[in-house]
Amino acid sequence: MEHQSYAYGHNHFRLDPDLPALLGRCWRGWEAHRGELEAFGELAGGEAYRVADHVDKEARPVLVMHDLAGNRIDRVRLSPAQEGLLRRLAAINRPPYEGGSWHHHFAQGYLLADPGLYCVQTITNCVVYSIHKYAPRFSAWKEQLLSGEAFGATWMTEVQGGSDLGANQTQASWDGESWRLEGEKYFSSGAGLTDYAIVSARPQGAPPGPKGIALFLVPRLDAQGRLNYRVRRLKEKLATRAVPSGEVEFAGAEAHLIGEAEEGIYYLLETLTLSRLANACGAMGLARKAQLEALFRVRRRKAFGRALLEHPLARRDLTDLAVRIAGGLALTFRAVAAWEEAWPLRPPYSPRYHYARLLTHLAKARTAEHGTYCTQLAMELFGGVGFVEDFAIARLSREALITPIWEGPANVQALDTLEVLTRKGAQEPFLAEFVPRLEAVGTEEARLALGALRRTLDRLQGLEPAEAQWHAKEALRTLADAASVALLYDLEAAGGERYAKLAALYARRFLGGEEYPAWALKEPQVWAGERAPETPA
Repeated sequence: MEHQSYAYGHNHFRLDPDLPALLGRCWRGWEAHRGELEAFGELAGGEAYRVADHVDKEARPVLVMHDLAGNRIDRVRLSPAQEGLLRRLAAINRPPYEGGSWHHHFAQGYLLADPGLYCVQTITNCVVYSIHKYAPRFSAWKEQLLSGEAFGATWMTEVQGGSDLGANQTQASWDGESWRLEGEKYFSSGAGLTDYAIVSARPQGAPPGPKGIALFLVPRLDAQGRLNYRVRRLKEKLATRAVPSGEVEFAGAEAHLIGEAEEGIYYLLETLTLSRLANACGAMGLARKAQLEALFRVRRRKAFGRALLEHPLARRDLTDLAVRIAGGLALTFRAVAAWEEAWPLRPPYSPRYHYARLLTHLAKARTAEHGTYCTQLAMELFGGVGFVEDFAIARLSREALITPIWEGPANVQALDTLEVLTRKGAQEPFLAEFVPRLEAVGTEEARLALGALRRTLDRLQGLEPAEAQWHAKEALRTLADAASVALLYDLEAAGGERYAKLAALYARRFLGGEEYPAWALKEPQVWAGERAPETPA
């Protein structure tokens, strides 16, 4: 791998210019965990980086349908390196359930980033979350999941519905002893690897639409030890090849109801919020790895008689990477902080929960855009070899393609943003947080962000529902950008004047529609960061 990647073999926590400042701002006592994060950064830039590339290129999961006796087992065979690493990585899910912080979990998810490795932990975490909060009688299964002895998954998608959960047709019926599921899930991440899945289904007699959906816990083996469902096939995917994803069939599968049936859609959406935060961390983590690859590259590669780093256009692109990553990461960890406060809440929810949802929608959608753009731009900085599968940068760009789609594309995030703004009252806390912050800064760029924020919300209020939907995606982007500017300014106290400069650049570019001002050309602390890598020997 050392011949295909510049970032391999380096500690990705120590190289990160933004994560310590963010953790210092939002996670009290994080310094007590610095050593653990540094060790994880070593893993992320070393073994995990290498295993992810190996699995992607040479050792994808294979579905094994029968054992030696001819029995259906529907189990995937993994590379031993991937299987062993996945079991060790299970520990990143522990902190929130053992009195720790969600920041701890998501910081490690961001450092890991690789969708093939982090996705398995994310979908497992959703099962742990559901058991912990709404089905504590299955605590023994929860411990298996947290220890790496077992893996979990979230299976909701059906071919006729896609993101429309209300269109789910999988049926649940009570046979006098247990619930039984009939139906199929069209895109099931973790198929063949999963031991316990949470599955959406409609109990007999339940009303149509999303309110009729209940959430069930479905083990791979039933009470008699028999295969409880079948994996029809695995999907071929452009990206995230390391996650076995396939079609799952339920034919009388034994299932356990989670919580109250009539609240199932709310439990499901809670896990979806959790997954969207992970999606945002993954998008920014991929962008960071691509930036690290590019920073090493421009120091080592010469063109037209000098290092790429000396060319103004290369510095302009590095500026773009630094601004997008810092802004997206600040927004992501603000959403994580809101989740940290809201996750114990249950239906019917308080405004605090709906505000956490709003910030999550903004973060998920905007970081996905930043992540795909950053990995593409970094690939361009490599020139021709950036598009060759031999090298790590090409895989990072492929992997980033999934982040705008997984856990709901931008259209879904925009619709959900409208809902929490107009029906759940999330506009008020959003204004209460970001208007005073931007007013207190008082710079021209802060006023630009403040004006964009106010105009966007005022406009949405004055539109008919259909028109509001038409403009919702751009409104989501503007609100996310205005919040990012405020959050970057807020980091100046913890991280120095670099963040005021990043905030000004972000506002000019994404809210003012301007090119980055030329003063950034001579600001290496902006485009390289104070903890940027030196040229490797």
